[in-house]
Amino acid sequence: MEGKVIQFRRGRKCFKPRHFLIEIADVDNRDAANAFVGKKVSWKSPGKVAKVINGVVSSAHGNNGVIRAIFERGLPGQSIGTPVEIEGEAKKAPAKKADKKEDTQQVKGEKKE
Repeated sequence: MEGKVIQFRRGRKCFKPRHFLIEIADVDNRDAANAFVGKKVSWKSPGKVAKVINGVVSSAHGNNGVIRAIFERGLPGQSIGTPVEIEGEAKKAPAKKADKKEDTQQVKGEKKE
């Protein structure tokens, strides 16, 4: 599966050089993003000598399907906007059971027999 590097994970005054935010094309909510936690991520440099930097998906970031990845060492600044490869498919989230509430309430005026 392929994703795109969006940005460093950063705060107002500092950034974390090994943490990156990655956007996946078909993922649009937090539950779908959580299915990628633990998957391996690799970034390949576009230069003559293809360097590979590996990382791991650590968690979802926000509610729009973005994930956080921690790499072995920091990616260069020109990696922002470039593709990354995410190994394997996402784990399917277990289906939520629908709540079946039986109507046990009585309408006023009716007597239960």
